[in-house]
Amino acid sequence: MTTITTSTPAARTPAAGSELRRDALGISTLFFATATAIAPLTAALLGVPLVVFGVGWAAPAGFLVAAAMLAVFAVGYVEMARRLRSAGGFYTFVSAGLGRVPGLGTASMVTTAYAVFTASLIGAFAYFTSTTIESWTGSSIPVWALLVGALVVNLVFAYFEVRITARVLGAFFVAELAGLLVFALAVLVQGGAEGLTAAPLNPLAILDNQGAIAVFGAAAPGIALYSAFSSWLGFEMAPSYSEETQSRRGIARVTLGTLLAMAVVYVLVSYAFVVGHGLDGAAAAVAGQFQGEVASAFYPLTDRYAGAALTHAFELLIVTSVFAAQLAVFNVAARYLFALGRDGVLPRALGRTHGRRGTPHIASGVLAIALALYIGAFQVHDASRDAALLKLAIWSSLLGILGVIAAQALTSFAIVAYFRRIPGASRWRTLVAPLAGAGLMLFSAYLVVHNRETLAGAEGAPFVEAIPWTVVAAFAAGVAAALWLRARDAAGYRAVGRVVTEEAQPTPYHT
Repeated sequence: MTTITTSTPAARTPAAGSELRRDALGISTLFFATATAIAPLTAALLGVPLVVFGVGWAAPAGFLVAAAMLAVFAVGYVEMARRLRSAGGFYTFVSAGLGRVPGLGTASMVTTAYAVFTASLIGAFAYFTSTTIESWTGSSIPVWALLVGALVVNLVFAYFEVRITARVLGAFFVAELAGLLVFALAVLVQGGAEGLTAAPLNPLAILDNQGAIAVFGAAAPGIALYSAFSSWLGFEMAPSYSEETQSRRGIARVTLGTLLAMAVVYVLVSYAFVVGHGLDGAAAAVAGQFQGEVASAFYPLTDRYAGAALTHAFELLIVTSVFAAQLAVFNVAARYLFALGRDGVLPRALGRTHGRRGTPHIASGVLAIALALYIGAFQVHDASRDAALLKLAIWSSLLGILGVIAAQALTSFAIVAYFRRIPGASRWRTLVAPLAGAGLMLFSAYLVVHNRETLAGAEGAPFVEAIPWTVVAAFAAGVAAALWLRARDAAGYRAVGRVVTEEAQPTPYHT
C-alpha cells in the first residue's frame, strides 16, 4: 500500500448539478430526520420483550450497557464527522482513512444494508397497518397494496425539499415520545406491581437472572444485548445529511444527542415495563406474548395503568412510528446511491440533483425500483400478512443491522488511520475510543451471526443462513469494483470517496 502526499487538498467539491441543497436542515430538523429512523416506540414494543427474553427484569441494565457501547464508538465517529462533510457517510470516512478499495467495499455493503433495512421497515409497516385497520374496522387491506403505497409515498417525499420530510418526521417522533412517556410515568407514579426498586439497573444482573432462567431455561444474554443495541440503529445517520446541514458542529450534537435521548427513553420505558409486571412477572408476561396469548406484553400494562385509550394510541403509534422510520432510512439509502453516482462508481445520473429542490430524486427513484424487486421476491415466496413481519421484516432487519455494524467497525479503524496523519490529534478521541469501539462493534456482529437463527425464528432457512455471507459478498462486490476502476480508469479511481464540502486540512491518503 502506497502513501501519497499531495500539495493540494485531496478532497474536491461537488460539480454543478450534483449539489444537495445547502443549509436545508437546522439542528432540530436534523435531529428529527435522524432520530425518527430509530422508531423509538416500535423499538420499545418489539425490542424490550426481546431484551427481557434474554435477561429478565435486568432489561434496563441491558439498555444501559448497549448505550455505553455505542457511546464509545460515537466518540471517534463524531470527531471524523467534524472533519468531513459528505452524503457518503461511512463510505467517505473509510475511503479517507483506509483507502479507496475498502471505502468502496464499505459503500457497497452499507448501501445494501440500508436498502434492505428499509424493506424490513416497509414490511413491518404493512403488517401493523393491516392488523390495526382490521382490528378497528373489520376491513382487510391487501398487504401488497400497503407495500406499494409505502414506496410511492417515499418517492413523493424524496422529490421535495428534505426539510419537508424532516418536519413530518418530527411530528411523528414527538407523538411517539409522548406515548412512551405517558406510559412510563403512569407506571412509575402508581409504583408498579410490587413497588419501585433499583435492582433492574444493575449491569451485573444481566449475567445471572433467575427470573428469566426459570421461564426460558438457558437464557441468552447475547440476544438481549443485541436487541438492546439494535434499538439505536439510525443514530449514526446524521453525517449523511452533513452537506444539507447548516452547522458542522450540529452533526456531532445531533449524533450524541440522539444517542443520549434514546438511552434515557429506553431505560425509562424498560424499567416501567419490568416494575409494571413485577420483577418475576416480566419474563412470564413476555413468554405469554411469544405464545400468542397477547399481541404485546405492553398492552396489559397500558390497560392497567393508563386505560384502554393508551393501548389504542400505541396500536396507532406503532404504525406511524414504523412508517416514519422507513421513510427516514429510505432517504439515507438514497444518499449513498447518490454519492456513488456522483463519484462515477455507479451511473453518473444517480449523482444528479433536482435543479430547484436540490434533492437526489434520480437515486431515490432507482432505490424504489430496487426495493420493489426485493420486496416482490418475498411476496412471490410468501404473500401472507404474517410473512410481511416474520420474514420480510425480521429476516431483512438482521441482514441490514449486520451490514451497518460491520461498517461501524471498519469506520472505527479508518478513524484511527486518518487521525494518525494529523499532528496533535487527541489520543482518546482518535485512537483509544475508536479501537475500543471497533472491538465492541465486532462483538456485536458476532452476536448477530451467532444468534441469527434464534432471532429470526427460522432454523435452517437459507436466507437466514446466508446473512453473514451476503454482507461479505456485498463488501467484496465493492472491492472488486474498486480494483476494476483502478485498472481501467485511473482518473475516475482517484475521485472515489473524495467529494466533500469541507475538510479541515489537506491530508495524505492511501491508494
